[in-house]
This record gives sequence, structure tokens and C-alpha cells, in this order.
Amino acid sequence: MSNPEITRSEASIDGAPFDPQAAPWQDRILRRRLLDTLQGLRDCRITIDEAGQKTTLGTPANAPEDTLHAHVRVHDSAFYRQLGLNGSVGAGEAYMDGLWDCDDLVALTRILVRNRDHLDALEAGFARFGGWAMRGWNALMRNTRRGSRRNIAAHYDLGNELFRLFLDENMMYSSALFEAEDEPLETASTRKLDRICRKLGLGPQHHVLEIGTGWGGFALHAARHYGCRVTTTTISREQHDLARQRVDAAGLGDRITLLIEDYRDLEGRFDRLVSIEMIEAIGHQYLDTYFRTVNRLLKPDGMALIQAITIEDHRYRKALKAVDFIKRHIFPGSFIPSVGVMTGAIARSGDMKLFNLEDIGPSYALTLRAWRQRFVARLDAVRKLGYPERFIRMWQFYLSYCEGGFLERSIGDVQMLLCKPGARPPQFAPRLDSVAD
Repeated sequence: MSNPEITRSEASIDGAPFDPQAAPWQDRILRRRLLDTLQGLRDCRITIDEAGQKTTLGTPANAPEDTLHAHVRVHDSAFYRQLGLNGSVGAGEAYMDGLWDCDDLVALTRILVRNRDHLDALEAGFARFGGWAMRGWNALMRNTRRGSRRNIAAHYDLGNELFRLFLDENMMYSSALFEAEDEPLETASTRKLDRICRKLGLGPQHHVLEIGTGWGGFALHAARHYGCRVTTTTISREQHDLARQRVDAAGLGDRITLLIEDYRDLEGRFDRLVSIEMIEAIGHQYLDTYFRTVNRLLKPDGMALIQAITIEDHRYRKALKAVDFIKRHIFPGSFIPSVGVMTGAIARSGDMKLFNLEDIGPSYALTLRAWRQRFVARLDAVRKLGYPERFIRMWQFYLSYCEGGFLERSIGDVQMLLCKPGARPPQFAPRLDSVAD
């Protein structure tokens, strides 16, 4: 269980540095433990700045110039307490509370990912008790039909205007597909949508089911550029309402049907099925249910395109048992599947087979960087919407945390093309640089 909110001490707020040697004894012990652990960092450096007293840990100072280096400024010794009691989740919560800052949160995340085996010690000791409490809380977030609506609302119903501030004009809250690092987000986002449509060979003759409407980006693109009919479902009221406005404004109400239904309750048979980064919200207990539902909803010659964030197979079981910052504060009830567990569930689902798999994970790091830069550039607008500083710092930590994970390839993002026995998918994959007019 997370601690009550801890704010900066008056000394920190006034700008006067705290004295680490005058900190409570338990904070001093936990500080020493952290510094001893960080001393073993490999291929990177972290500088801890406490009241102007700087300690650099990790790779020697004469390391190559491109060695990852993060500068952490501790404002209050309560940071060490948060970290000691709740591990990495506590570190994130301490950042939300303003107990520390960093010149490069993305670099810091990359350092922690590279040294995760060495840093497991930070999740031990007292932090293990906090971990047990958080796992108990996470077990209550199970994605039953009612639980799914609660978990989705916790993130996606934060307010459409918030997401408008940093998403591209398609309103896609999923990885884009970049051809170049300096490419505009809008171009890369449209390319991703177009690539999905071309992999499925979409045309006016097709009726497409989308599980996870978002704000209608895929449905609008597919109906507008490929002439197909789209039935799309979400369980987020905020998303549904904005998607309805966008469909009506585009004059595509005759081609797009919007539903508010749980995917498990859908009926009918469809030519094609699309689900873009929705699978992470179903919960690992329902993975077989999800793919059996996909199989049931496809015609005998149907195809499905599933885009999913993934974790390495050898880390999947351990990650299931853990509650990280994302599960605790961003996406309650979520999980990250591995390719192996998904292909196993596909095999058990019926007669679908995996025809093609493409990992677009490197593009997600660029997508997150674009979102983060847009979010930071529009902080005044975020504040005007009424979001407090603690929320803003949570989002800065969240976006940086995810970007660092994708840069280090500890998580990926795949597009899986699934085919029923009668399906005849396009023989050749579409070119990466193809973008619909």
C-alpha cells in the first residue's frame, strides 16, 4: 500500500537545501543502502545531488562521452523512505510529491532497465511488504465486465481535452510507425493506420469490427480511405462521445457504427477485425477468452490485425506478479503480454493461425517522445484544465518511464496478422513509406 502523500519540507519549498546528515535516522539508513546499491551500476552513471553535495556512482568518470548519465537532485530525505518502503513504485510516487527531480528521466529509466538485475535489491527488505500490499490491491482490479469499465474509466475518462493536447490529429493513443526520427507525428500515425488497412487488404466489400474504439481514429481512416463499413466498440463513455462527434463531423455515420459494449458480449460475423493496443487492458486471466472471442467473430475467410505492447517471454511470469508504477497509477488492471503467451492463446482459440508478425517497438519510443514534448510544451493549458501539479508530475514520469523502456527494448510493440483457414491475405507486405492520400 502506498504511503500518504508526502510533500516537500518547508526548507525545500523555500529553496534552502536539506542536510542529509540531519535527516531522520531511518532515512539515513535507507540512503546508505541506495548509494551502496547504485555503486554497482554498469555502463552508466548517476549523480546524486543533495544540498550541493554531489555523489557520482557507476561507471568511472573517464568513460566514453556517450555513456548514459542522469543527474538526480534530492529535495527531501523522505525520498529515501518512499523508495525504501515501496521500491520503484515509491520512487515514482516520491517524484509525484516533488521530493526529487532529474535532468533526464528517460536516461534514468534506461539506466535502471540496463541494471534491473542488479537493482532488484531495491525491491527487497521493507519494500517487499509494500509490494505484497500493492499486489493485494492489484488483485482487486480484475477485469470482470464491471471491473473493466472501472479500470478503463480510471484512465480514458480523465477528459478528452487532456488527450487532445498531446495526441496527433488522428487522436491515436498507440504507437505510430516512423520512417525517420525527425518525421512529424501526424505522418507516422497515418502511416500506421494505413499499414494496418493494407495488411488486411481492406476494400468497400468488407465489414470491419474494431475492439477498442479509442477516439475513432482507425474507424475514420478505414471508412474514409478504403470505403469499408466499420463497427467499433468501447466501454469508455468519454471516448464514445467524442468519437460520435468526430464521425458525425466527417459525414461517415452511414459507414461507422459506434457501440458501448464489452468485447465479450459482441455478436455477429465480420470480414476483418482490428484491435489496436486494447489487449493490455483485458487482464492476463482473460487472454484465452479474448482470442476465442476474436476467432468466434470472424467469418471463415476472415482476418484480424492485433497490435499489442509486449514483454520478453522470459520476463512475463515475473512481471505478472509485480505491480509497477504503470499498474499502480496509470492503467489499473493492466498487463503486458509476451509473444509466446499470445501465440499459445491463439492456438487454443480455434482455427486461427498467425500469418505475419512485425515488431514496431522502436517507433513507440519516438511516439512517446513526441507525446512527452507536446505535453510539456502545453503545461499551461493542462493547468487551465484544472489538473494539479501532482498529476502533471505523474504524467511526466509515466511518459518518460515508458519511452526509456522502449528505447532499451525491454518492451516491444507488435502487429500480428491472424488468418482463418479460408483467408487469403495480401501476398506482399505494404511498403513502410506508404501513406494514404
